[in-house]
Amino acid sequence: MPEVYVAAGSNVEPYKHLARAARELAGAFPGARCSSWYRNRAVGFEGEDFINFVAGFSTEQPLEAVIAHLQAIEGLCGRTRTAPRWAPRSMDLDILLYGTQVLDTPAVRLPRPDLLKRAYMLGPLAELAPELIHPTAGASIGTLWRQFDQAAHPLIRVPTSDAHEAVG
Repeated sequence: MPEVYVAAGSNVEPYKHLARAARELAGAFPGARCSSWYRNRAVGFEGEDFINFVAGFSTEQPLEAVIAHLQAIEGLCGRTRTAPRWAPRSMDLDILLYGTQVLDTPAVRLPRPDLLKRAYMLGPLAELAPELIHPTAGASIGTLWRQFDQAAHPLIRVPTSDAHEAVG
């Protein structure tokens, strides 16, 4: 059964939308677990900071079904499929890894190509699965995170109590 890792991020009512996404992921994928939540600057546009986490879960569902669940969760959080790519988001759920699968199609690229370039993806993934071997880099996620220029891409951990209080 493949282990799937998904990056979640929001900069529009982030605590509310991320809490909903976490609940929905746990409902759709029993046993789902989440990293800590992190604040980081918007990438690719000027905007409010994002709050991000990575979720991991095992599933027998095919990739297409997982993508459909993620898009449905994004919709529940107010995301429309026509939103501009580099703009504020109520919810963004991106598959980072689907087992050891390597895909390069117009619809899906796995492992996610920017996983090794984005602190807000790699850092929380290293927290969840430091020993996991990246399917194309051939090194553990923990090693890749230690080699990453963390000072140039700071993540600020959001205390869990702050996240829970903001959600209500």
